[in-house]
Amino acid sequence: MRLLFEMDKKDYACCTHTFTRNSARSIIIRDGKVAMIHSLKYDYYKFPGGGIENSESPVEAMIRETREEAGLVVIPESVKEYGFVHRIQKSDKDADECFVQDNYYYLCKATDELTSQQLDNYEAQESYSLEFVDPLIAIRKNCDVKNNPYNSMMFEREARVLENLIADELL
Repeated sequence: MRLLFEMDKKDYACCTHTFTRNSARSIIIRDGKVAMIHSLKYDYYKFPGGGIENSESPVEAMIRETREEAGLVVIPESVKEYGFVHRIQKSDKDADECFVQDNYYYLCKATDELTSQQLDNYEAQESYSLEFVDPLIAIRKNCDVKNNPYNSMMFEREARVLENLIADELL
């Protein structure tokens, strides 16, 4: 899978250990709009997806997470690798820890029928909502995110992936 870009803060020289948590995300495009999860509480957009469990492949995690977060059922035969983003920085939670994450993105199609979301507690508290959104609106929104508990690199990452999709003429 090709590297889309790297996000490296180069702030981890003093770290003594590393924590790795990879993720997999779906890119589902319909009529020039992209399926995204909108956090109504913090007003940002993210691609459906999440952490890869030990027993899963990235594709299996992407299919599971897309169904849980968005209620979208991915058609397995439609899945195609798009690229990954490599992120590395000092952990926000432990000054001695280096956080490393590869975020794998897959182009795919989903059935027209939605299933019910199966949200974790924090996802429900944020009122995760599936939206097919114009990519420029999602980019602008993520560039303006304020007052939230997350590292701003997440919002930048999603905006940059959208910009890549536009540059690749997929949106």
